[in-house]
Formats: sequence, C-alpha cells, structure tokens
Amino acid sequence: METRQVDVAIIGAGTAGLNARRAVEREGGRPLLIESGPYGTTCARVGCMPSKLVIAAADVAHEIDGAARFGIRVPEYEVDGSAVMDRVRSERDRFAGGVVRDTEALPEEQRLRGHARFTGPTSLLVDNRVEVKARAVIIAAGSSPHIPPPFEAIRDRILTNDDVFELERLPSTLAVVGTGIIGLELGQALHRLGVDVTFFSNADTLGPVTDPEVQRVMRDILGKELKLNMSATVEEAIADPSGVWLRWRNADGGEQEEQFEKVLVATGRRPNLDGLELERTGAKLDDHGRPEWDPTTTQLGDLPIFMAGDASGHIPLLHEAADEGRIAGENAMRYPEVSAHRRRTPLGIAFTDPQIAMVGKRYDQLDLGAVEIGQVSFDNQGRARVIGQNRGLLRVYADKECCSLIGAEMFTPGAEHMAHLLAWAVDQRMRVSRSLQMPFYHPVLEEGLRSALRELVKKLRVTGECRCEDMAMAPGA
Repeated sequence: METRQVDVAIIGAGTAGLNARRAVEREGGRPLLIESGPYGTTCARVGCMPSKLVIAAADVAHEIDGAARFGIRVPEYEVDGSAVMDRVRSERDRFAGGVVRDTEALPEEQRLRGHARFTGPTSLLVDNRVEVKARAVIIAAGSSPHIPPPFEAIRDRILTNDDVFELERLPSTLAVVGTGIIGLELGQALHRLGVDVTFFSNADTLGPVTDPEVQRVMRDILGKELKLNMSATVEEAIADPSGVWLRWRNADGGEQEEQFEKVLVATGRRPNLDGLELERTGAKLDDHGRPEWDPTTTQLGDLPIFMAGDASGHIPLLHEAADEGRIAGENAMRYPEVSAHRRRTPLGIAFTDPQIAMVGKRYDQLDLGAVEIGQVSFDNQGRARVIGQNRGLLRVYADKECCSLIGAEMFTPGAEHMAHLLAWAVDQRMRVSRSLQMPFYHPVLEEGLRSALRELVKKLRVTGECRCEDMAMAPGA
C-alpha cells in the first residue's frame, strides 16, 4: 500500500478546500487535496451560478409579460425551453471549467482522487489503496441534497439542484417540494418560463425570513403569483411512465393527489460526513453524528482536525466557505497554537422576485426589548414605481443603547444592493444617524432604505441617549 506523508490533508476540493490549500501553502506547508467526486465547486456546478442563469432567462420572459404596463405591446413570444437549458449548461460549464482547469493545474503531489476515511485523528485511508499521514486534517467535504421519505424510493425519478440543470427541455408540470431558497428561486423562475409549478411545504413559512412582518408580505405577494401548498405533508410519491403521482394532506387535513411530469425535491442539503468514520478520530459527536465545532477557529474540539464550508453546516454560502477554508488552513498549519477569527457580518441573499436578503442579526436573534425597528414599504417608493416593481417590505434593526445598526430582513426589489450597504454599516457598528449622513442619490431604490433609517432614528431619539462609540468615527478607523 502506498503511503503519503503531508503537513495537511484536505478532504474535498471545493471552495473551502481550495482556499484551505492556498492558506497551507502560504504558511509554508505541504497540502494534499483529496477529492472523491468531480472537480469544480458546488456553486459553479450545481448551485449559485446555474440557478442564476435560469433566473436570468425567467427575468427576461417576465419583463416581456409585463411590458404592456409601460405601453409596450408584445403580441407574441415563445420560450424555447431547450435553448434556455442549453445556455444554462454552456455557461455553467464555462464557470465550472475554469475551476476544474485551475485544480488540475496544481502539482500532482498535491492532489489525490478517491474516498477518504479516518483511521485515526490525523491518518486517512483513501480507497483502501493509499494511506495518508498528516500533521493535521481539514474536512471540506461539502454537502448533498437531502431526500426525505417518501421520495427515497424513487430517487432515480426525481430532480434535485444537483441534476435539475441537466434537463434537456422544460417540463409541462412540476412539483417543487420545499419552499426554502433553492425551491423558491428555481420554482418561481421555471413558473415564469411557462412551467405549471405547484409548491409544497410542511411548514407555514417561506424562505429563510424570520421577521413576521416580512414573512407576511412574502406570503401575500408570492401567494398571488405562485401555487403554494403550505403546511402540507406529502405522504406518497409513486412513479409511472408519464410522471410522478403525489398524494398529500393539506393544512386542514384534507387529502389530494395529482400527477406531475417532474418533481423537484428542494428540502435542503446535508453535510457530507457519512462515510468519513469520524468516530475513529476521538471527536465528540452529537446524536446526528456531527462533531463539536468552533466557527471562530474551525477546529473540532482540541483535535488537530478542522472543518470548513458546507461540511460544517454553519452558513452554507460561498463567501463563508472561502473564509472558513482560509481560517482552517492557517490554523491547521499553526496547530496547536490556533487563533480565533472574527467572522464577517452574516449576509444572505435569495434571487427571487422581489429579492430576499438578511443582514447581521436576524429577527429571531433579537432581544426585542433592547432594539428599535424601522421599516419601509416599497408599494409607493419612487424608483420602484418607475420600474414597475413597487412591492415589498424592508425592516432594519438598531441597538437602543448604542444606536448602532445590527441587522435587517427584507423582501424588496434591489435587495442584493441594499443588503451590501447595510452589511458594511453593520460590520462597522455604524450608528443610524451616521448612516443617514452617507450620500443617497435620487431617484434610486436605496431611498427606500433611507426612509426606514429615518423612522429608526426618530424612534431612537425617543428611547434615550446613545452611549456606545461608533466604530466608523473611532480614532484610526
């Protein structure tokens, strides 16, 4: 059996793994990337990039559908589903291909193909043919779609975000099981491309939003466009030659059934920890087999083992995976002298229409007695009315004692841009009054954000004097 001795073994060659490798190399170490699947990040192959390509096509179709409100008549147009999906795959392959080429260009001694499993805290066996001995190990194994019952039995007949982009044509009917980010983004986009889409969720909420007011507006707006079956339980899924029959129980207990040409199961993703044999490492595992993990160091307990990216189950987003890979690589090389890192302000965006964004502290993390909330409806916001996208709600949160911005949740047009502005402000611990001193152009959607900040500053003046230092105004800042 071949034996390879390295400084840091990295299980997984996605975003987290590649960034960990760079960090190890910068620290002067010898990294080894171990990958059992195809090269190329989840984002590029089956995640954020191909999904945005589908959404981009849907946005064009939706604009044509709504052209009449601007006095523009489009008598007829056709969605060529095969052409749409051809472009999705072509551009997807270009994005992923670049990552693959970069990975394959790495020195051969830094790459190993095969499935790794632990035989000890810092020893691995890869496909029963290569023994890897390292000073430290990084788990960056990514995640896989979760397939709940009753869909496990017909896995070969359902779609997940790992294979939906391989469709050669668009189906006539589609059931989307799950109303999280993946389900809402893809389901709404396919609906706008002409697919008859029906959504199923066993919860009564949409997306990741925790603010009840934003959630209420989401339910109202999306409920008028999409067929939503909320608090519904799919009890049976039976495949036949022409599609899949679903039988479900509604919120009121009534049973229904219907046949769909395709079913997209979008019930989340799970860390790829099964098969690693983590129990051999001495790591403390919970009832689900997940190890004790510190997001500031990425370390498992006090072991020379670190975990980064989707495998951690922390915040499964590309920029978080990149940060965790870097932290894990540095700490793996410096073990046992590991360093805690201040993580960036949380920022999450869903590219629905309107867009969903969450910044900093979520509503469900607030001490409601210690915060004030400012909000603005976009129903009559100037720029939103100009572009015919006047709908949605933004809610922004501030600490009463410091008068600083701490978070926001929104369902608005242009949320991707306003969320970035707020994330930078939250990261600086900027006071609300200071944020209002920043320039706002006219007419832009960000003027809606300014309205919410104005309401917030009025409330804060009522609650008392602000007593914390504004980081944006601090000496040396």
